[in-house]
Amino acid sequence: MVYSCNNCKQEVETDGKPGRTDTCPSCDADLHCCLNCVFYDPNIYNECRESQAERVLDKDRSNFCDYFVFKTSDTEEIEVVPKKKSKKKENPLDSLFKK
Repeated sequence: MVYSCNNCKQEVETDGKPGRTDTCPSCDADLHCCLNCVFYDPNIYNECRESQAERVLDKDRSNFCDYFVFKTSDTEEIEVVPKKKSKKKENPLDSLFKK
């Protein structure tokens, strides 16, 4: 597949998820970094939409995140479905004490 480097915007051809030490052939920037990931979102807490991912401080540096998915022009953003809140089971006795 063909991906785009976040740093220089040049196309990078790779067979899937880049390794932690892979760099862009054009600008030598790290490829396995938050800025190249579909879950990166600067508008939310920790700047990551993957709720289970550990916090990464240097978003432009290589990291060990297992949730990394390389951003392509086709998948600029992945819609994250919010988790449903579990409904609290109603106790039958509660209805006796409601006003």
